[in-house]
Amino acid sequence: MYIQQLYTNCLAEAAYYIESDGEAAVIDPLRETEPYLELAEKRNAQIKYVFETHFHADFVSGHIDLAAKADAAIVYGPEAQPTYKFYSAKDGEIFTIGKIKIKVLHTPGHTPESTCYLLIDESGKDYAVFTGDTLFVGDVGRPDLLDGIMTQDELASKLYDSLNTKIKKLADDVIVYPAHGPGSACGKNIGKETQSTIGQQKKFNYALQEMSRDEFIAKVTEGILPPPQYFFEDARINKVGYDPLDQVIERNTKPLSEDDVLGFVKNGAIILDTRKADDFEKGFIPGAINIGLNGQFAVWVGTLVDISKKLVLVTEPGQEKESVLRLARVGYENVAGYLEDGMNGWSGAKDSVNSITAEELKNKMSRVDGVLDVRKPGEWNNGHLKVAVFLPLADFPENLHDVEKDKTYIVHCGGGYRSMTAISIMKNHGFKNLVNVYGGFGAMEKAGLEFVKDEVAV
Repeated sequence: MYIQQLYTNCLAEAAYYIESDGEAAVIDPLRETEPYLELAEKRNAQIKYVFETHFHADFVSGHIDLAAKADAAIVYGPEAQPTYKFYSAKDGEIFTIGKIKIKVLHTPGHTPESTCYLLIDESGKDYAVFTGDTLFVGDVGRPDLLDGIMTQDELASKLYDSLNTKIKKLADDVIVYPAHGPGSACGKNIGKETQSTIGQQKKFNYALQEMSRDEFIAKVTEGILPPPQYFFEDARINKVGYDPLDQVIERNTKPLSEDDVLGFVKNGAIILDTRKADDFEKGFIPGAINIGLNGQFAVWVGTLVDISKKLVLVTEPGQEKESVLRLARVGYENVAGYLEDGMNGWSGAKDSVNSITAEELKNKMSRVDGVLDVRKPGEWNNGHLKVAVFLPLADFPENLHDVEKDKTYIVHCGGGYRSMTAISIMKNHGFKNLVNVYGGFGAMEKAGLEFVKDEVAV
């Protein structure tokens, strides 16, 4: 028996390759199929099944392409009704992969069709459970993603039953392999580990403690941040299907001249600059939004960029295809192309960003009109500058209405990635006097700036 977790930091997503005696299965694959096909070929195995735990909302799954290329069956649990060919598994149904078995555990709650897959090893012992978005390390899947079809309380009630009648009844030593790790918007506060055990989760996961149904519903639904709007579109795509990824990449990886870019922008396209913040600040096309490939690119694109808008890409030369691929992972396929030769191919007007060190910030504090902290609520609650104003990046640009455009602001996040994104959006909305802090809050702590914890963000 062989199990490999294929974890993608950009999406905080875990797919799984499972193999026994020359037969393999993949659970919740990403859009690109090469990692799974290459792994199976390397190990001289044949992919037999592609198991989906639910209709994913935060990324476009690769199940359709992978099943076609591997001649494998797509398997969903009960209540899933996609429009393409699939196998609808019954609760408790057993699938054989070589000398091991996969048992279907229907666990509605995150979504009605949410299903976990219990791996039974060669000796007949329950070995691991692939929990999708039903159970994370330290958290459970949010129950609010059906967009009015079913209330979050109704789904939370179903999740309560799933956890108590299916998950908590598993042996303590069963390994838990979830679909997401920290940073995913599919849970409220997912732990830093990407695997655990049932026993550990019974001890430390708030949602697995003994409580009434009403208490559980209250705890699970408390403090859920609004989901990124692209979630609903991605769930729809995963249900109805999509164009093959190879076609999407070929269609969207087109070189554009400067005049081409200007034409698309004139007609409403968004310039998305995927370079690192340190490169972006030195010179960029006015109005461009910076979301670097070196961070949680897909998550922030999905949070901040309208999925219906046409995109024009500015990338580091050689990163054009990677940018298109990373966008396709989350369903962003309306891409006109990329500026040929990156910023080297741009002769028009450029904008730039002034950045300072945390040490320089100490001396500059008295000469600015305010400090804007664009981190997440949990980060703010753990400590912030007393003079700072809390403007979480996830709420841009809606939370900028009361910020005066003619004033000078210091903008910082945790490490410098998100603050450059925030500044690019602010500049796009007419702000001019903005200063970035290298290294963000982490550098500010090392520099000895004083922080307080007396204000709570919700």
